[in-house]
Amino acid sequence: MTKVYPKVVIPTSVSSDQQRFSSETSTAGRNHDPVVLTVWKKSLLFSCDGFTVFDNNGNLVFRVDNYAAGNKSEVVLMDANGRSLLTIRRKRASITDNWLVYNGETTVNHRFSVTKRVNLLNAKVIAHVSTTGSPNNNNKKGVAYEIEGSYARRCCVVYDDKRRCVAEIKRKEAVGGVALGGDVFRLVVQPELGSTVAMALVVVLDQMFGGVSRRF
Repeated sequence: MTKVYPKVVIPTSVSSDQQRFSSETSTAGRNHDPVVLTVWKKSLLFSCDGFTVFDNNGNLVFRVDNYAAGNKSEVVLMDANGRSLLTIRRKRASITDNWLVYNGETTVNHRFSVTKRVNLLNAKVIAHVSTTGSPNNNNKKGVAYEIEGSYARRCCVVYDDKRRCVAEIKRKEAVGGVALGGDVFRLVVQPELGSTVAMALVVVLDQMFGGVSRRF
């Protein structure tokens, strides 16, 4: 079996990017270098579905273990030690597929929202991210980021309001000539966004498009 990474070392702490859309305090962020993460669509727990995320050195960074634990309309993104970073919840009674993201385990005063985009005139855009305070998540002025591409193909780009690429989802290259498939992919994050927020976007995209076999 091809290993995703040769080791799992739990760090003592992981930045949570709790207050705003910004880079984590890290060497990569200070040098304006992107953070490259390997995302494995598999939980560390035998009885759960979810995600396990490694940094470029093979260290465990993020976990999602609660997919199979009942309510799939709420997902918690955790750090390597199991500390809740962001709670991701589907918005109730919403016409569109809309997800709200909260700090920690709170579900009051969401930090930002992600809405599935259905627009036949612009099929490239699959979702947009709105910050709190916008009067309407469908109002273009309230959109902080747009996500284009195909999550099913693991080929997505997150653009900010100035059309700068701040994150990318890419298929992971073959290791030793063995293709890892769609369950293992790369998440490349620019310091302007931060890896915690970027991973939350991956979780939302998986909820929106994870069971879709189309080009989205």
